[in-house]
Amino acid sequence: PKQLVSAINEIWSADFVADALFDGRRLRALTVVDNYTRECLAIEVGPNLKGEDVVRTLMRITAGRGKPRTMKSDNGSEFISKAMDRWAYENGVELDFSRPGKPTDNAKVESFNGRFRSECLNAHWFLSLDDAKRKIETWRQYYNEVRPHSALNWATPAEYARRTRKAAQLHASTEPEISRTDRD
Repeated sequence: PKQLVSAINEIWSADFVADALFDGRRLRALTVVDNYTRECLAIEVGPNLKGEDVVRTLMRITAGRGKPRTMKSDNGSEFISKAMDRWAYENGVELDFSRPGKPTDNAKVESFNGRFRSECLNAHWFLSLDDAKRKIETWRQYYNEVRPHSALNWATPAEYARRTRKAAQLHASTEPEISRTDRD
């Protein structure tokens, strides 16, 4: 069943996108998206990314942001690897795999990947792996900080995340320290 997301870090989605450098050498990009804020948390670029690379990317993200409750992905070998299973177990993260042949099970990242392809990958020639990493990271920052998103009431993903965090802090600061039931 479709999961509704109602908070930051509740559900992250991950997937791979394939492309090539100008000379035809293969290029893969791991995309990780927070389903609530629509923020692109990372785009890891390399010629051949494996499960260990996925885990390394997730560890880098969680070091500064915290962990997701659930991680959605397809059944690719990188996501069903022992490294990924161990990371999820050790961090208390539920792995939610989409059904084979059902990309709509992971619609948020599939939608993001479509925008990534049309706005970045199809718009640039990548002369080297380093050139691809620079151009893709520049686009990721643009996507998060500048590009408005219709599903976020035309806010950027970063602005939506800031508003959400601010509202949560405000809500937490206005709650009484001792609830009525605690006093009885």
